[in-house]
Amino acid sequence: MQTKNNTPAAQEKCITRLLLYHFCVNLPVMIFSYPVFRFMGMRSSLPLPSWKVISTQILFYFILEDFVFYWGHRILHTKWLYKHVHSIHHEYATPFGLTSEYAHPAEILFLGFATIVGPAITGPHLITLWLWMVVRVLETVEAHCGYHFPWSLSNFLPLYGGADFHDYHHRLLYTKSGNYSSTFVYMDWIFGTDKGYRRLKVLKSIEDEAEGKEILCNVESVQSWLVWP
Repeated sequence: MQTKNNTPAAQEKCITRLLLYHFCVNLPVMIFSYPVFRFMGMRSSLPLPSWKVISTQILFYFILEDFVFYWGHRILHTKWLYKHVHSIHHEYATPFGLTSEYAHPAEILFLGFATIVGPAITGPHLITLWLWMVVRVLETVEAHCGYHFPWSLSNFLPLYGGADFHDYHHRLLYTKSGNYSSTFVYMDWIFGTDKGYRRLKVLKSIEDEAEGKEILCNVESVQSWLVWP
């Protein structure tokens, strides 16, 4: 979606920081949060939950995560927090998959709360927790990948953000860039924080239509010249 590329040095910096964060931030959180999940009712024994239970819980997690993440993300775009915390994540104006987890340790903990609050209050089966984490990681990697594929879910699910939606957020390096949603975009739509993105989409659609008409006129001119008696 962008013609700019990150340098090998920038990619190496991202990978190095991610390894540090995973071992020094994420791993301790996982270890210390396990007793909390167990206390809230999480189990790992048989029988496994039905697909109906798993899908219902994961749907609930998505809805809750979208709500909590949106407001947390907007708070991070206030002037002081953006400058001292969230700007680290925005070092990559041209994001790629791994940059989805490249952030200040405080942000990892702050926005990570949106991901774990659902499972923490429902006490799901361990399988459900694993599936939720896998789906959530895949979603955020896709949103940061920098490519809008023909098979992207945003082409089929109207409320799904995807890479095109979030790439706009990274291109604008200031506090009020909009497009703060996580997976689904209804929060941005409700509170009007996607107006710039929607306006850009309309302008791009008009430009593409005008370009298509120009190409068609040129083709028709060539065709008429070829058949001129």
